[in-house]
Amino acid sequence: MRAKLACFSFLFSAIALPHSFAAESWYARAGAQSSDGGVQAIAFLPNEMWIHAGDSITWTFASDEPHSVTFLTTGQIRPSFTAGCPGITADESPFDNSTCVNSGRVTTPGFTYTVKFPTAGNYRLLCLVHVNMTALIHVLNAFEPIPHNQEFYDKQAFAESHDLLSDADGRDREEVLEHHHGDARDVHRAIAVGTGEIISIPGGVQSVSVMRFMQPTITIQEGDTVEWEAFDVSGHTITFGQEPPNVTPSTPPSANVFADPDGARHAIINSESDSVHSGFIAQAGHERSGVVQAPPPIAQVQPPVGVTRFRVTFTHVGTYPYICAFHDQLGMRGEVIVVSRR
Repeated sequence: MRAKLACFSFLFSAIALPHSFAAESWYARAGAQSSDGGVQAIAFLPNEMWIHAGDSITWTFASDEPHSVTFLTTGQIRPSFTAGCPGITADESPFDNSTCVNSGRVTTPGFTYTVKFPTAGNYRLLCLVHVNMTALIHVLNAFEPIPHNQEFYDKQAFAESHDLLSDADGRDREEVLEHHHGDARDVHRAIAVGTGEIISIPGGVQSVSVMRFMQPTITIQEGDTVEWEAFDVSGHTITFGQEPPNVTPSTPPSANVFADPDGARHAIINSESDSVHSGFIAQAGHERSGVVQAPPPIAQVQPPVGVTRFRVTFTHVGTYPYICAFHDQLGMRGEVIVVSRR
């Protein structure tokens, strides 16, 4: 009888708490891209998941654009990707909101990073590289039912990826500029720096970016000024000649860049051998997503606006190639051809 009761007790425990004996492994992706890398889905795919305490999620990095998988503790100020949370934590680190977890900035497609979730809770996932890339992980107790299986999440990731990549702002350069300025023919020396959109859904924020200069080759006359305008949500640089070492969004403009009265940055290039670096051209982080970044605002002081325009005046005939220092490996390159006025 005692043996029967012990057997019955074991069977009841197995039925009541089946998950306690079999933690599950779940899978998701960080980022997606078009075949040529020119369109980037800045998103966790899917960007909302329900799992059980004790389960783990493995994210596969699926694009040439770098991302991070990062969980910060409640109230922690968002650090830069160079600082980490601080630093990088080991693969398969647990996150229970007591200490942060961070993959670091991953630049290798196919790289995987796993996080274990030992404790029930609702946890925000973010990318330290992109302020417009967040997700939500719901970790439920073992006895609570979860609404979806891996097959659902695979289909959801595919659908979100497809929607983002097909929703990329494919308007050509003339349409972009005409929409913004009126007659595009009056602004033939303006170059749209990428295009992009931010999408908010219940799990978090996703965005899509076209990593291209929308008029990659432009011909002007000596003495003319070209203006680059940030239409994208990711942020870019306009870099001629020597690229600064270890460039990051906080890398300042080169010493030969000055500010125009309207806040735009400006440089004068006199020779094909000149080097010019615009610095980061984008809306400020708080303007793009509302995410607080270090250092935190003191007494609610309004942060400065972002720099969204960069101008270069070309004084001599020549051919001037340039790149985005962050995305040249994705094909974000351009060229200014300066001809004589004669």
